[in-house]
Amino acid sequence: MNCIIVDDEYPAREELKYFIREFSDIEILEEFDSPLEALKYIEKQNVDVIFLDISMPGLDGISLGRIISRFEEKPKIVFITAYREHAIDAFEIDAFDYILKPYSKERIIGLLKKLQKSSAKASGESIEKITLWKDEKIIVLDIGDIYYCEASERNTIVHSKDESYIENTSISDFYKRLPKDRFFRTHRSYIVNLDKIKEIIPWFNNTYNIRLKDDVGEVPVSRSNIKDFRKIMGI
Repeated sequence: MNCIIVDDEYPAREELKYFIREFSDIEILEEFDSPLEALKYIEKQNVDVIFLDISMPGLDGISLGRIISRFEEKPKIVFITAYREHAIDAFEIDAFDYILKPYSKERIIGLLKKLQKSSAKASGESIEKITLWKDEKIIVLDIGDIYYCEASERNTIVHSKDESYIENTSISDFYKRLPKDRFFRTHRSYIVNLDKIKEIIPWFNNTYNIRLKDDVGEVPVSRSNIKDFRKIMGI
């Protein structure tokens, strides 16, 4: 799945790009501060999702959305705006979602998950296997066999029950390959398979340590991720 961002405010574009790159595997094709330039791009390129601001000079987001909604193959439109009053207009043109600024982290993450699930459902795709390197061989591993992943300098170590695999990629990039409904980044250096959690142990400064099944290891939950983790686990 790919996207473009159309917003005349540079800081807003940068913040949205951070969330997309950190919490999804959606590819950012381009960003625009001009709706007219964005329209020219959309007419020539295959775009899956448009993150579209409303209040912009020249051509406002609602007007651009109405044009796009008449396309034979139209991308999903996610409006991003500081104004609530345009919501009715947005959904009249069948917008996928309507996000208010300033962005709520939980709201954005939820939206990104919804977008990816809609894409997988439409294509019939389900991520069940992943390829990893081991002793100069390509190993095909079931996603469910991964217990946790940890960062090691610029590499990522992927741990299964009996083996560990070193991937020559950052943990942020590796996280993009994993289904977000089954894996959670508990810490800047750790990813955990939610299905492999055995115990959640209260730790210092109101954080947790996660003990995994089969005594594979323990994974910390950082303070910055504790709120999202509690929400996911229903704590």
